[in-house]
Amino acid sequence: MHLELRHLRTVKAIHDAGGLARAAEAMNLTQSALSHQVKALEDQVGAQLFVRRAKPMKLTAAGMRMLRAAERVLPEIAALMDEFRALKAGRTGRLHIAIECHACFDWLFPVLEGFRQAWPEVDVDIRPGLAFEALSALTREEVDLVVSSDPEVLPGIVFQPLFDYAPTFVAARQNPLAEKTFVEAEDFRDQVLITYPMERTRLDIFAELLTPAKVEPQAVRQVELTAVILMLVAADRGVSVLPDWVLRDVKYQSDYVTRPVTAKGLTKRMYAAIRETDAQRPYMAHFLKLARSEPMKLQRR
Repeated sequence: MHLELRHLRTVKAIHDAGGLARAAEAMNLTQSALSHQVKALEDQVGAQLFVRRAKPMKLTAAGMRMLRAAERVLPEIAALMDEFRALKAGRTGRLHIAIECHACFDWLFPVLEGFRQAWPEVDVDIRPGLAFEALSALTREEVDLVVSSDPEVLPGIVFQPLFDYAPTFVAARQNPLAEKTFVEAEDFRDQVLITYPMERTRLDIFAELLTPAKVEPQAVRQVELTAVILMLVAADRGVSVLPDWVLRDVKYQSDYVTRPVTAKGLTKRMYAAIRETDAQRPYMAHFLKLARSEPMKLQRR
């Protein structure tokens, strides 16, 4: 026996219409053609599906089993087709994000809230534990977007620029470096530098200043949370270098001073790494638009 979806649709249409004539009209068939379909289906099943003399037409026991199957299967197929149509139209999909930037949550959460409202059918998630293998996870399609300030040349991966930011020095008001108009590499030799728990190659202050100058701070203290870093800085337990958007409120507080790093200041660029095949998805383009605008709001405060 070989059942097809059209067989299930036929049984349900006749049951809903109560007879061949109305069902044929609803299905844009002649009554004769529909009658032949039913006869062929009954021959294939090996059982009568309808009591034909009843008005409206009634299902036999075998017909009822077929109807129950139709009522279970057809809505699932319709839902699946809707999903495929939505996927083709760019309304649904998956956006799993990995972050190589501890401070990025400040602007990412407002971005995700705006994105969720615009694209409720897209599965959004932030994948933990991938900070140091994020780009590999992107290549393996375990995640769909990586927020990073370190672009690499990878096959099939594109780095979309999001925004520029300034790594900025922050210290307690009573710290001796508060008297300077900017800080240089040598200023860190007698300071405890408080950083996120990341490899030095991924920390702006080391990659852009200290490592090229071959300067080692007095000590390095790693702290997971931005709020804790700022608390320790305020207590003059160390100094830090953080993105300017993190320090948007701190620079107006009397406990802190913020200074440029070097006379010219440092500038870094944040990127969204995505697969080339995802670049044209409408929801991805909208996410990138939001991700570019939200940090600018924070920096203007």
